[in-house]
Amino acid sequence: MRIGELARRTGVPVPTIKYYSREGLLPPGERTSPNQVAYDDSHVRRLKLIRAMLEVGGLSIAAAREVLAEVDSPHRTVHGALGVAQSAVTRPASERGGPEDRERAEAEVFDLVRRHGWAAKPENPGWQALVQIIVAYRDLNRGDLLGLLDRYAAAAGELAVAELAALANAPSTDGKVEDVVLSTVLGDAAMSALRRIAQEDASARLPGSRRSA
Repeated sequence: MRIGELARRTGVPVPTIKYYSREGLLPPGERTSPNQVAYDDSHVRRLKLIRAMLEVGGLSIAAAREVLAEVDSPHRTVHGALGVAQSAVTRPASERGGPEDRERAEAEVFDLVRRHGWAAKPENPGWQALVQIIVAYRDLNRGDLLGLLDRYAAAAGELAVAELAALANAPSTDGKVEDVVLSTVLGDAAMSALRRIAQEDASARLPGSRRSA
């Protein structure tokens, strides 16, 4: 198919398709003549994946490029793709508090990971993000909220097992790698959306709240 048809099938304007190609997100089509390039269904699939990561997952062009490079790598693995996708969706947090505050928070994250029996390391981007969250809680005199972390962890652990079990349905390594990217990038967005819906319901049930009919 030509680029015009590719644009019609995906809803992505031609200039945007060319931009994605220049940025290294979309593989080039096959040049059939000096002025013609042919695309196929793999480009349709890739454009849908790019749109999902950028528009729904909220990734930057640079982060999406990094994730897609892992997807395209001949040495790709599910574990490697997971690490790259996690880094892409985790915003780097500015360090809060002093060295003692961060050391205390590090110890608490270590204890939480150990309590839940997780095989995770401090290099995980989520680990360092959680350290900063704990420091922020204490800086705001809301150490009481730390009691929620084990409940968050229990829910996250159950969900992670279910997500990775679903990869067994993918027929190939390519499918598994793409699925782990989608479950990480879009899964983060899905959980955030569901939590907001649930919070509205829970807050409406509080004493004194008025529920709409």
